[in-house]
Amino acid sequence: MPFVTAAKIDKEYDVIVVGSGAAGGQTAYTLSMEGARVLMLEAGRKYVPGTETPMFNTPDQAPLGGVSTPDKRFGFYDATVDGGWTVPGEPYVQTTQEASGRFDWWRARMLGGRTNHWGRISLRNGPYDFKPFSRDGLGFDWPISYDDVAPYYDKVERLVGVYGTSEGLENTPNSPEGCLLPPPAPLVSDLLIAQRAPRVGVPIIPAHRAVLTRQLDHKNSPALLHPGNAKAQRIIAADMQRRAACFWATPCGSGCSIRANYQSPTVHLPPALATGKLDIVTDAMVSRVVVGKTGRASGVTFIDRMDGKERHAAARVVVLAASACETVRLLLNSKSARFPDGLANSSGKVGRYLMDTVGSTVRGQVPLLEGLPPQNEDGASGHALYAPSWLYKEQHAGQLDFARGYHIEIGSGRRMPGVGTMEGVEWLTGGSYGKQFKQDARRFYGSFVSFDGRGEMIPNEQSYCEIDPAVKDKWGVPVLRFHWQWSPHETRQAAHMQKTFTAIIEAMGGRVKDGAVTDGAKAIAPGGSIIHEVGGAIMGANRGTSVTNQWGQTWDVKNLFVTDGAVFASNADKNPTLTIMALAWRAADHILDRMRRKEL
Repeated sequence: MPFVTAAKIDKEYDVIVVGSGAAGGQTAYTLSMEGARVLMLEAGRKYVPGTETPMFNTPDQAPLGGVSTPDKRFGFYDATVDGGWTVPGEPYVQTTQEASGRFDWWRARMLGGRTNHWGRISLRNGPYDFKPFSRDGLGFDWPISYDDVAPYYDKVERLVGVYGTSEGLENTPNSPEGCLLPPPAPLVSDLLIAQRAPRVGVPIIPAHRAVLTRQLDHKNSPALLHPGNAKAQRIIAADMQRRAACFWATPCGSGCSIRANYQSPTVHLPPALATGKLDIVTDAMVSRVVVGKTGRASGVTFIDRMDGKERHAAARVVVLAASACETVRLLLNSKSARFPDGLANSSGKVGRYLMDTVGSTVRGQVPLLEGLPPQNEDGASGHALYAPSWLYKEQHAGQLDFARGYHIEIGSGRRMPGVGTMEGVEWLTGGSYGKQFKQDARRFYGSFVSFDGRGEMIPNEQSYCEIDPAVKDKWGVPVLRFHWQWSPHETRQAAHMQKTFTAIIEAMGGRVKDGAVTDGAKAIAPGGSIIHEVGGAIMGANRGTSVTNQWGQTWDVKNLFVTDGAVFASNADKNPTLTIMALAWRAADHILDRMRRKEL
């Protein structure tokens, strides 16, 4: 496989792609499958899910019973290596430690980035989500519509494999026949939620997740993904047959050795490497984009983390896909006489309008779920169903005290027990111990439900990042400093989540300790904690108010593109990964077209 060392890269490539996650993986896949010579630079280490995934391992087999640790915030078996909200030697600056104004920056220093540990929830933005300003006068419209992106949503769903259904609900787009895989059977606790949530006006439908419930359609999909390209069709057809359907053995966050879920190293990179057109260098920390005398990008400078040496890579086109904030950092650090305020920053908007998802959680206990016989508890980990955003009419009519909306993710069932399974249940058990504690554990195990709200944040002037004038990382590269502020729209939304989730639990006959949190400022999760940050290099129709055009092409440097979440002009309630991949495929197609016409 063409993993190469920093010292052995070619003199020049067609395209350099910085980053290997959802954006970088999709960009490199599309370009290399269509014949472009691509160099991918990844700051983290090489990662091989096929050999590193702890399939079938249970928490009792792990150190400390598999509990969360400072370097494994999601537990010992989490796939993330050398990453998290803190990364040794790679600080960032927070302007406050107060939860209301703090931004926590998650980084995954490994091949595939965050695609290795994410929840795989894969939702399409709807028509309203691309034109929010036109709907309520807040934030910004995108320079593209749902119809522009829909064909690429189709392609991504067929390529990576997404289960779900098309329900015809408002601003929750249907997928064409053949794009979605059948959803798994819900857990018994899910079925109770689906029965009771509508009593308080909340719809429940099958979730959309990037997990294979059956093998992909390797006979029909290749021609739809790569029309007229026989070589690419052969490669992806063969690769699809090497991916197995999930048999629900291991949590997705641990990785997947059978390639049943979507991870860039198991889905995008193997077929791209099979073309012979992709070289990958890991442990390559890109520090800046190099611009020549003509004002075009000539390549990038990077630091080889193995020997600490600075190196250069050259290409006709440079694509930044390093994740939203890392891309902003690269642009701002790429200063020159031509670009004194940072590369592609003539608008002054690089780093501005940083957004994350509004998050709030309620957990409750439901007596109806106590003492049930085991059902299909090894199923889809409580992610078989979800509640799509449903308050569009109320929001548009001004009947809510916040703009935009949220969807609900469900947690329930008898998940693999661990050290913390009975943590914090003294309000139910009275602090029992000994024989009574064992009886209580059997009684309450599997009777808990949780609801996580995932809502839209409206971009604002007070949420942004910039280069800190003093602090540098261990390679001498200046780091980011974050400013953050929620508006009343977000805090009121979080309070509404608390009331809604509590109402659903009570409709199930359940109970919530201390009830709903009515103060939205206390109910809302800190910025960055949902790990959905986008913005910082937003796309727009006007070069004076945005950083890129509709293709992710920077206004100031015609051969410099951004394909990660930095280009988002808004942050819908939908998880951003599917949209990142769709936009990356669309941008890559545009790059290929421009290169064929000798315009790049």
